[in-house]
Amino acid sequence: SISTQLANQRVKSTAATIANALKEAKVESIVRRQNVTVVYTDTSTPKTIKLRVNNTDISSYNISDKSTVTQTITPSTVTSPVFQPNKKIVGDATVLYTICDSGSDSEIPKQVNLTNIANVNTITAGSC
Repeated sequence: SISTQLANQRVKSTAATIANALKEAKVESIVRRQNVTVVYTDTSTPKTIKLRVNNTDISSYNISDKSTVTQTITPSTVTSPVFQPNKKIVGDATVLYTICDSGSDSEIPKQVNLTNIANVNTITAGSC
């Protein structure tokens, strides 16, 4: 159906936005030689992913209100991924973002995976 197609397109778009934000954070941390924190906020309208250096926003991405993003950080003691100039994530953390859509019950979920060595991968996986 058209609503499922639209939902799938939103899921793809949100996954691409998250992946781009993570890749930008990696590059910015290297270029600036400073830590860059990635902050996902789902309580604002629109939902956002912001890149911060020393508590100052350097970049911001908006996420569709219909997108449902689940952020799973391992270890759970880490609250936000922090990219270091040495291409590693503080605390050896890994992050999995699972993206679904509230506009459909049959959308195809996507996942954006951030490894502890700052690699970013997008795959079709997860459940909504």
